[in-house]
Amino acid sequence: MTNDDPRTPEESTVAGSPLTRTEPSPVAPEPTPETASFAETALTLGGKSAEEARRTGAIDKADDQVESLFLPQYQTVNSPLHKAIWEKKIEIDLFRPLAVETPDDITQVMDDSLAVVRKHRQEKTLLNDENKISEQVLDDLGGAGYWGLLVDREYGGKGTPFRSFAPFLTRMAMVDPTIAGLASVHGCIGAVDPVRTFGNAEQKARFLPRLASGESLSAFALTEPNAGSDLTALRTTAELRGDKYLVNGEKLFITNVRPGRTIGLVCLIDNTPAVLICDLPAEENDQFQLRKYGLHALKHTYNQGIIFKDFEVPAANLLEPIKGNGLTIAYHGLNLGRIALCANAAGTMRIMMANLLPWSKFRKTYGESIDQRELVRRRLGRLAGLIVACDAMTAWCSSLIDQGYRGEMECIVAKIFGSEAQKEAAIEFFMKTHGGRSFLHGHLFGDNVHEYLAPCIYEGEGEMLGMAFFKSLVKQHGVTYFEPIGKTLAAAGIKQPNPLNPRHAWALKGPLAHYSSWLVKQYITPHSQPDLPPLPGKLREHARYAIDALQDAPLEISGVMRKHQLKLADRQCRMSELSKRVQNMVVVLCTSLYAAESQDEVIREAADVICRDLIREHLGRRPSDKYFRQVTKLGQKIVDGGFSSIASITAEEVMMPYQNE
Repeated sequence: MTNDDPRTPEESTVAGSPLTRTEPSPVAPEPTPETASFAETALTLGGKSAEEARRTGAIDKADDQVESLFLPQYQTVNSPLHKAIWEKKIEIDLFRPLAVETPDDITQVMDDSLAVVRKHRQEKTLLNDENKISEQVLDDLGGAGYWGLLVDREYGGKGTPFRSFAPFLTRMAMVDPTIAGLASVHGCIGAVDPVRTFGNAEQKARFLPRLASGESLSAFALTEPNAGSDLTALRTTAELRGDKYLVNGEKLFITNVRPGRTIGLVCLIDNTPAVLICDLPAEENDQFQLRKYGLHALKHTYNQGIIFKDFEVPAANLLEPIKGNGLTIAYHGLNLGRIALCANAAGTMRIMMANLLPWSKFRKTYGESIDQRELVRRRLGRLAGLIVACDAMTAWCSSLIDQGYRGEMECIVAKIFGSEAQKEAAIEFFMKTHGGRSFLHGHLFGDNVHEYLAPCIYEGEGEMLGMAFFKSLVKQHGVTYFEPIGKTLAAAGIKQPNPLNPRHAWALKGPLAHYSSWLVKQYITPHSQPDLPPLPGKLREHARYAIDALQDAPLEISGVMRKHQLKLADRQCRMSELSKRVQNMVVVLCTSLYAAESQDEVIREAADVICRDLIREHLGRRPSDKYFRQVTKLGQKIVDGGFSSIASITAEEVMMPYQNE
């Protein structure tokens, strides 16, 4: 951090949590068996190349640096999810969302913003001649205060709590999912979060008022043709020349990038990742050009590549994080974006439901409308369960952010569940129920199928994120019990440990005794039984099951680590499968607690359905006839208008209607 940053350690905040401040660390030396991270040690001993171990170690260090921005009580190892599993300490109140108390002036901004979008949709002025969201719409949203919701009040914004912002995105997505997505691009993963979190006083004063008003809309330029999930492959560089940096390189798949935008640019400065805040010129020129390409998803936004050739950026635009480097900045806003994806999915699936109902009432087969068919009612019941679970995950994760938690694992669960739920809803329910009409030009499914599926890739592809979740989950356990074993083997030059070899057994006696003590404790320590708030019978059963399953997880997780040892990094399928089962139990617990606070019986029944589905999947069982009766009964209630939150959505007209007899 530069010297002109007036904040003291006590005054500095990141996403609402106090920061700790230390002097910048020097460039880390090449790892040795004594200094290598758990990931580096495991990969090296597991037969991976030194280059792969080094690159993985760099990502591991960036993650550690993000962690260090938060006080210990808010870091991953002290998060509700991590403690529930490894300490068998389930603090139920931390799995329940905070009550929503949105200030009146923020509510007014939200209502005005919704009105702007509804007006343009009604007047058919939402899109410009290129079929993109028009500049007039973006300007009108700026006038309503939309772009400043996440900017602090002292810089012209509203400083909206994320617990209020995230469910608002669901409301906006019910009107237009693209507009909702742009709020996330601008405020969560665009330039707003990096500047408000890592900018110094001068940078905040210079950039945030323009970002709040919408005078400058933002994007974040991270991905490159050669660097997606592997961010150690970055090639865009910035070289200091006097008081300016000269940027050279190419970025790809950058949403909301146009001439005149303000972007956060991740590049290499002296071979170290860094972030520059760049004001793009009003027109393309020899130093700044856009790479245009056809893209099925994000069709109503400008998603383009950027080519820089000696592009000048003032040196004063360099963000200098308190700890870490540019990857620290890049990773910080991703969790907000992951919650936003889940919130958007909840709104988008409501649009699907609202458009399923008129068609299912209209369409008749063998003399009866298909809304009376079991399969269709089952689809509606399951869809309601997916929506309620997304609402629950959105509310829970945004509450953790406001309380100051990093929320890494929790937000990954929300992102994966939300994007996969939307995919299932689109393909299994929306498309199949509409049949061939789904593919007509002008039909919501046919026109938006890529929009429905693409979130599975945004903010990290689902299974890759699932392995990242698993890595965060096992990291402390690995460092505490398995890293000493690995380092002992490395120091002794043992590549293939054999417990029957006296030399090997002697070398490992210390770390193995430590691990054995933990293992015995796991077997003899009973599960904790936290007090649950008042819950309807079935939701209480689901919550109890999830609590027990989470407390059973350590033995299975540690068993997988013990079985595969140094080859665990190559067991991606096992890690992904185990990760998914843990994630599902988190969804069950949070959805049960969330729905219990609702007075709407349909919401409770929908939560019951999705919890039953996830638990049955966890147990590997088939659905019973009783379950089918339950879910189809819920579907009938939805047909009769029981899912009240879709009442404000105007369904599209039935395409190619025919004369019913």
